[in-house]
Amino acid sequence: MELLRQLVEMSGPPGREERVRKLVIEELTPHVDSITHDSMGNVIGFRAGRGPEPKGGRKTIFVAAHMDEIGFYVSYIDEKGFIRLQPAGGFDPRTMMAQRVTIMGRRDVPGVIGSKPIHILTADERKKVLEIKDYFVDVGLPKEEVDKLIEVGDPVTMHRKMEELGDCLTCKTFDDRVGVYCMLEAIKKIKNNAHDLYIVGTTQEEVGLRGAWASASGIRPDVGIAIDVTLAIDVPGTPGPEEVSRFGDGAAISIMNGASITNRKLLNRFVKLAKDNKINYQMDVMPKGGTDAGAIQKAPGGCAVTTISIPCRYIHSTVETVHKQDIQDVIDLLAAYLEEPGDMDYTLVNVD
Repeated sequence: MELLRQLVEMSGPPGREERVRKLVIEELTPHVDSITHDSMGNVIGFRAGRGPEPKGGRKTIFVAAHMDEIGFYVSYIDEKGFIRLQPAGGFDPRTMMAQRVTIMGRRDVPGVIGSKPIHILTADERKKVLEIKDYFVDVGLPKEEVDKLIEVGDPVTMHRKMEELGDCLTCKTFDDRVGVYCMLEAIKKIKNNAHDLYIVGTTQEEVGLRGAWASASGIRPDVGIAIDVTLAIDVPGTPGPEEVSRFGDGAAISIMNGASITNRKLLNRFVKLAKDNKINYQMDVMPKGGTDAGAIQKAPGGCAVTTISIPCRYIHSTVETVHKQDIQDVIDLLAAYLEEPGDMDYTLVNVD
């Protein structure tokens, strides 16, 4: 899984996905007919349908996985060289204490997130829930050296290396580099596709699904599939109804999330494919949060959408964790659909 390692360890916050984009282009190019990109930074690979034209003509399938990660931008540098942060994406401030970061300045600059030590906190301060504004980044350099390397507006990401935990993997940024990985591996796996495929690495998902909306609006697909992570809260202290998904139970087929509800016919097709191909799967009802599917379905004319997800523990932290078998199940399920989508009529009028 060297490709996955490269993807999750890279820096690429919303609006600054260029390093991830370069790798996606390198991996995707041999498996598509053409690659374009737009002013949002989306990578758009096109692969025309192969073989006899299916009944009803060739349709357009749009597969998206977002390249960006939650991160920050430098908002202020004080007279001592300490750096303040503006978030780009939904960070839980509780996870920021004592973390290592990378600042994408004139060169990559390592730093640590600092805060007051517990020794000098007052009783009231110990009770306070820290906010992002309470943290600062220390790069260990005097102000004059900081100014040579870093300026306001430079991106900042967490710094982690991918590690194995038994049957699992842990790192920052599995949301959603593992989705990018599954998308790339699925397109490498398929031999034929009856319908036209757009394989898209999207940008700025973490700040409002922006890249997916821009790219899908130009393509106007018939079907949209977001590959992302979903909540796996199958950990101590969580009642069963709140688990959302479970490790090792397979690809999570979305019924609904905070941004989209899956087309019923499309949902049934993915379930049938999973059963027919003996691929592990589970149903996913995510109470909050959304995926690129929510933006794709709003493209002019609308389209049938779903999300196929990899269950992920500790989302939006530096120790996001995924199960190897779930990753393989998502790859296999997506590849099965791209080769055999079945009936492409997803209209729901007068359908029970």
